[in-house]
Amino acid sequence: MGLQGDYARFIGRELATVRDQLLAYPDTESVWAMPAGVPNSAGTLALHIAGNLRFFIGAKLGGGTYVRDRDAEFSLRGVDRDTLVRQIEAAADEVTRALATLDDAQLDEPFPVEVAGVRLPTGRFIGHLAVHLAYHLGQMDYHRRIVTGVNKSLGALSPAALADR
Repeated sequence: MGLQGDYARFIGRELATVRDQLLAYPDTESVWAMPAGVPNSAGTLALHIAGNLRFFIGAKLGGGTYVRDRDAEFSLRGVDRDTLVRQIEAAADEVTRALATLDDAQLDEPFPVEVAGVRLPTGRFIGHLAVHLAYHLGQMDYHRRIVTGVNKSLGALSPAALADR
């Protein structure tokens, strides 16, 4: 397993924690709560995380058919928590399948599309996507703690999740 396998593990671990975060809320309404000073609800973050990864990795690298609606990721409200979980699980499946098709040489090739005015090497862009995901997962963790009042970690950064089985 090369670097693409490591990326799959990192992203898979983070997406599993996104799912766990969503399930730790008591209901759909709390997923969409907007406390003062918080720029995005957990629902918005979940839609954005799923859309971002399904588009850039699932569709652009894996040849999937996902069509992204980035505006909807930030404007939809009230999407059922179970639907959000299914979106995250779909992203995890698509990421795993897409990254399994890559070889080490492809990681040095330019990513198939330009993003923010640049075409990074594929491996570097996947690394960017993993860090971007972790950033939003941290936001989701704080949102959950604020909204629920439960200051409990869900084990997000466990190295054990990255170990060979």
